[in-house]
Amino acid sequence: MDSETHEGVTVAAIAAAIGEPARARMLAGLMDGHARTSTELSAIADVSPSTASAHLSRLKLARLVTVIQQGKHRYYRLAGPDVAAVLESLSVLAGAQPAFVPNTPRRLRVARTCYDHMAGAVGVTLHDRLHDLGWLAPVSDAPEGRYEMTPAGVAGFEALGVDIEPVRAQRRRFACACLDWSERRPHLGGALGAALMELALRRRWVEQDLDSRALDVTPIGRRELASRFGASV
Repeated sequence: MDSETHEGVTVAAIAAAIGEPARARMLAGLMDGHARTSTELSAIADVSPSTASAHLSRLKLARLVTVIQQGKHRYYRLAGPDVAAVLESLSVLAGAQPAFVPNTPRRLRVARTCYDHMAGAVGVTLHDRLHDLGWLAPVSDAPEGRYEMTPAGVAGFEALGVDIEPVRAQRRRFACACLDWSERRPHLGGALGAALMELALRRRWVEQDLDSRALDVTPIGRRELASRFGASV
């Protein structure tokens, strides 16, 4: 089997793993970045525990989820941010309309997690403001949607207490566009996107809902995002 054929088989296998409705619901249930048990995921998928175990084995075989053993319990989570980015993009395709009108619940549309980075209107606004401020620039010799940080961006993030070098050294994409399924425009993904959300949580600019992907922007957050980034949210 040549490499092109092998790649096609691999893509087909991953698509088949994602495409089954119960498995798709399980993956959507892991998009908030939290790990969940097979019992919790069976409830999300509306299938029996034994059926859920079979589905999770299939997702694990396709390298879409990983398993964390903690004591007597096994927790499942997405295999990484690249999986989350694929699922987010598929959500866009699934809901694409000639004339886009958002129908996402308002709390999720304003701000939510996309695996470990910030999505929704706030995430998209921050993505745009980082470009407008000259903190991010496209990488000329890389695929579209990959970003590098400018000297102004490094100084800006370090003034906020984010050390860029450890972020850059992570074994993942540094900064990239992640197409937002509710706004149909990119928010910031990659290691830098994760660092930005960690900063927002640490400084209480946003607070994470324990039961959903929703993020609540605090009054402090509104002031800080406006003063530091010129972002009106």
